[in-house]
Amino acid sequence: MAHHNELGKKGEQLATDFLLKKGYDIIERNYRFDKAEVDIIAQIEETLAIVEVKTRSTIDFGNPQDFVKPKQIQRLVKAVDEYVTVNGLDVEVRFDIIAIVKDGKNFTIEHLEDAFYHF
Repeated sequence: MAHHNELGKKGEQLATDFLLKKGYDIIERNYRFDKAEVDIIAQIEETLAIVEVKTRSTIDFGNPQDFVKPKQIQRLVKAVDEYVTVNGLDVEVRFDIIAIVKDGKNFTIEHLEDAFYHF
């Protein structure tokens, strides 16, 4: 597996553990619909948190959250709309980003709630 894929998987696991510690229930991981993949679908109280995980080994080229592009956001919104409809959910939906930066052997985790879209 390529190094960036391993880093991405590690980041997703760190994000999952982080959310669990904060009291979230993890509903789905790597949910796919059409051309979109939702990294984590989690729930806290009556809110469904759609979490995009961005992991980087350096911030030399920008913060991890800066790499979420408009086209990706459109796909995520479409996928989540489908997920909520198919599952008949009546919840608030919030889109979050968890930005993770590797710093030597450590990782810095930043949770940006309601990061890019709200409906």
